[in-house]
Amino acid sequence: MSQAHSNLHRSAWSDWWEGTRRTDIWWTLAWFDIVLRYRRSMLGPLWLTLSMGAMIGGMGPLYSSLFGTELSKFFPHLALGIIFWTFFSSMVTDSCNAFIGSSNYLKQGYFPISLFVWRSMARNLIQFAHQIVLYVPVALWAGISLSWPAWLFVPAFLLLMINAQALGLALGLVCTRFRDVTQIVTSVMQMLMFLTPVFWLPESLPGRAQYILYNPFAQMLELVRAPLMGGVADAHNWWGIMVWTTLSVVVSGLLFARYRRRVVYWL
Repeated sequence: MSQAHSNLHRSAWSDWWEGTRRTDIWWTLAWFDIVLRYRRSMLGPLWLTLSMGAMIGGMGPLYSSLFGTELSKFFPHLALGIIFWTFFSSMVTDSCNAFIGSSNYLKQGYFPISLFVWRSMARNLIQFAHQIVLYVPVALWAGISLSWPAWLFVPAFLLLMINAQALGLALGLVCTRFRDVTQIVTSVMQMLMFLTPVFWLPESLPGRAQYILYNPFAQMLELVRAPLMGGVADAHNWWGIMVWTTLSVVVSGLLFARYRRRVVYWL
């Protein structure tokens, strides 16, 4: 039996683990994606930092005045909101094309498909690393002091990565089979940006409008943003994300086990 044939008949768990452990492949591919995107550019990936800094610097004073909020309080909230939402949105939309954009690899030989979800995640992590550094001068200017709650960022970010992997597998499979889903996901993410406290403060919502804070992106944003602002996220955000994580892992696991072998035929 050939190696490709034996790999094709591996269990779903073995297939996922084989792609996950090959960090040398997916991390290198992700880095090359960034390098090629900024080829012949003098500043290279630093444009990620500069463009995000210009957006935050321009929107901070404007939105602070519009909402009548003190700039020292609103600016860190907005900076982290924009940085993390850009990370969320890029992670989700890139997942839709994780397999389509890697069709040349998948058609030429056997590769575990989870490898290309990790490639998409790693590419977005590199971009995120170039942007999160902007929060350091914002936090120093606003006088934010971090204490023990800052460590809660670690389990929150771990939950974020688990959800990104699960959602990446599910969306990658669905969008490869049904190409219109990519446009639907993009439109939904644009809508959710305004239903998530990225540009506005949660306490500004009246009465029943508070229910929109129960959407998983709002809860995830609060989990990763609160520790970096010296606070602690509410317990309902942790429970909500735990439930959402369980559902996403189960659904993506079922889809992955059933349809992973068909991806190459859908390309």
